[in-house]
Amino acid sequence: MDFKKLPLALGLAIAFACGAASAQDGGTLQKIKDSGTIQIGARDSQIPFSYKLSADSAPIGFTNDICLKIVDAVKAKLGLAKIDVRYTMLNSTNRIPLLQNGTVDLDCATTTNTTQRQQQVDFAPSHFVTNITAAVKKASGINTLADLNGKNVATVSGSTSIQLLRGARKSGTIEVNEIAGKDTSDGFLLLSTGRADAYVLDDVQLAGMIASSTNPGDYKILKESLRQEPYGIMLRKDDPQFKALVDETVNGLMKSGAIEQLYTKWFLSPIPPKNANLNFPMTDAVREIYKNPNNKGV
Repeated sequence: MDFKKLPLALGLAIAFACGAASAQDGGTLQKIKDSGTIQIGARDSQIPFSYKLSADSAPIGFTNDICLKIVDAVKAKLGLAKIDVRYTMLNSTNRIPLLQNGTVDLDCATTTNTTQRQQQVDFAPSHFVTNITAAVKKASGINTLADLNGKNVATVSGSTSIQLLRGARKSGTIEVNEIAGKDTSDGFLLLSTGRADAYVLDDVQLAGMIASSTNPGDYKILKESLRQEPYGIMLRKDDPQFKALVDETVNGLMKSGAIEQLYTKWFLSPIPPKNANLNFPMTDAVREIYKNPNNKGV
């Protein structure tokens, strides 16, 4: 260790500790009231849930819109005329640590609600249900998950998709050469450039990337599924006041039908940057969680 850097390391450690302490001791609502700011965790390229149109633009998307409704509810609860919304770009590996230490207050993207993650964080009622499957090029000759045997398959580091694929390998049902991308767009790049024969991820994210690609007609999504997974907005554990407000807001969107308007906006209408329409109709699984909101994990 370089002892000259020790004070800096200690200072960073104290800063992270203080962030976590302030978030836990007074709760997130008090943290927001004191700072006049809410910190949202977002993504660069998770179309249509959370993505950026340029390096300098604020994120947009379906999950982001839901989180902005939560911001409105917080503002009303605290009696504030304005709350500054600040974004931090997260990825699959740092999203939970940066939520826990107080860097962000909400993770607003495509995080799967799992029972394992529930030991570390809380989840709002699920706002989407997806199927884990694979995208391939139409000319590849791959039509089923079994056809992936012996192929190079792209995944995303830290995602549930990579865990499911490894589980299939252990069971002997699929034997593949795994290539991990650092994020969702990097995973699709592996497929589009031919370094991977398939890309295993959530079907709706695959649809978004294909619709926004240079040649959408070159790709198809397999009909088979490794598992259905619910998406949920993450927040810190042991913060009952904030969780109650988040749950009330999300449940209200579902009971009022406002969530369906947001769904139409992002899944059944042209969206930026290319005005592509995902044409992704609401599934029975999604309709069910809107009818009976819950935050059950898989």
